[in-house]
Amino acid sequence: MVAQFLRLKLRLLGNIFRRSTWQVVGIVIGLIYGLGLAALLFAGLVGLRFSDDVEIIRSAFVVAGSLTVLGFIVVPLIFGVDDTMDPRRFALFGLPDRSLAIGLAVAAVVGVPALVLALVLLGTVVTWSRGVGETLLAIIAAAIAFATCLLLARVSTGFASLLLATRRARELSGVLGLLLIVMASPIIVVLVSVDWENSGVSVMESIAAVLSWTPFGAVFAVPGDAAAGQWGAAIVKLLIAGATLVLIWFGWQALVAKMLVTPGREASAKSYRGLGWFDRLPQGAAGAVAARSFTYWFRDARYWVSLIMVPIVPVIVMVPLSLAGVPTEYLWLIPVPLMCLFLGWSLHNDTAYDSTAIWLHVVSGVRGISDRIGRLVPVLIAGVLVIGLGSAVTVFVLNDWRLLPSLLGVSTALLLGGLGVGSITSARFPYPAVKPGDSPFQQPQATGTITALVQSITMLGSLLVALPAVTFAALGIFEDPAWHAASLASGVALGLAVLAIGVMAGGRVFDRRGPEILGAAIRA
Repeated sequence: MVAQFLRLKLRLLGNIFRRSTWQVVGIVIGLIYGLGLAALLFAGLVGLRFSDDVEIIRSAFVVAGSLTVLGFIVVPLIFGVDDTMDPRRFALFGLPDRSLAIGLAVAAVVGVPALVLALVLLGTVVTWSRGVGETLLAIIAAAIAFATCLLLARVSTGFASLLLATRRARELSGVLGLLLIVMASPIIVVLVSVDWENSGVSVMESIAAVLSWTPFGAVFAVPGDAAAGQWGAAIVKLLIAGATLVLIWFGWQALVAKMLVTPGREASAKSYRGLGWFDRLPQGAAGAVAARSFTYWFRDARYWVSLIMVPIVPVIVMVPLSLAGVPTEYLWLIPVPLMCLFLGWSLHNDTAYDSTAIWLHVVSGVRGISDRIGRLVPVLIAGVLVIGLGSAVTVFVLNDWRLLPSLLGVSTALLLGGLGVGSITSARFPYPAVKPGDSPFQQPQATGTITALVQSITMLGSLLVALPAVTFAALGIFEDPAWHAASLASGVALGLAVLAIGVMAGGRVFDRRGPEILGAAIRA
């Protein structure tokens, strides 16, 4: 039976080369890159065989091995994996749970990740081949590490297919993955700020000392402890690694048994009562469009994923700036204006997100200015909350209320300027967007130069509108605080002017190009 599973897995791998020519070329390049990286790692591990810094090598192996184990767990859960050997595919064959679990576990050996992992672990055996006992423990530890990683990947993939079967669940897991990456930014800052030249070795050894007694790093510490003469610790950690593998194996068996009698999850249809936002907003064309926009922002994954990304972007920007040595008092001035910039920019292609539903606006004779105003309402409300609360929190943290006018002025200019420019570009230059119902993380159906051009124009337009406010704010910080009032006045005045002009001009464009907008939506 195991041989049958191995042949099936080989056949499935062979089928990937029967796709289109360019897909095969991409797959081959990926394979060459992965195997080439594994070969380089193997060569480096072989070179470490002749190094006498056993303590440093052991610490590095424990940390790297722990990250590898964590990767085999996290990647399938966050990014999802198309499991061609899902246990539920064999539910009708009447195979015993244990036999099926064994067959699927052995079939996991066939694959590029398993091959790369095997080459690297073989290199660790060469690294620790410093004696008969050390070599024997290295071989046993490498085998346990290999089986542990592959079984963890199988368990993680099984959980992902069981719990993340619906599209909404996969989207949520992707968002959570991004949040985890952002949450790890402070850790990265701490690690980068460490003086590795003077104290880096001691920091790494301290981390490895803790990880070596956990299920993540115990197996990678076994041969290093033996090479350092700590045979008692090596045996205990080998027992920890073996017990971990046994527990994972029993968990895999239980998961297979559960999946065989559990059908795939399906998205549950929600029932809504009443007209929702259409009951709460004023009647009329602008109110109806605003109600639709509110519904999109709360229910459509394409919108709320973008909304979640707004507070994440400042963190991603602040981390490298902090590493570059930018003072903290200046870093705290970035988040609110940057969030306003992306909030205003978010509507630059809003018309295309309606897809073919834009025909409702065209055939019903909705005036363009009503369409433009209705789409602005949700973003304006969110932007006002960000500007008000965010600016107050910023000046409170910095303990300098003199900065409040500049924060309000710059943020308002970025928000209103982006909405004004976006009101024109979304009507004049709608480009293909992710269709309703599709994952917000997938690529649009068609892309071109127009996409980058429209995005750049909208972003640049917002920055130009805010340029005077930013200039006055800089003068207020570095020259005279009296300039902060000028920043507020210029930012609000220019922002309102550009918003009014953008709404009127965008409305006229929408009235004139209604059929073309509908045609673009149909072609996308």
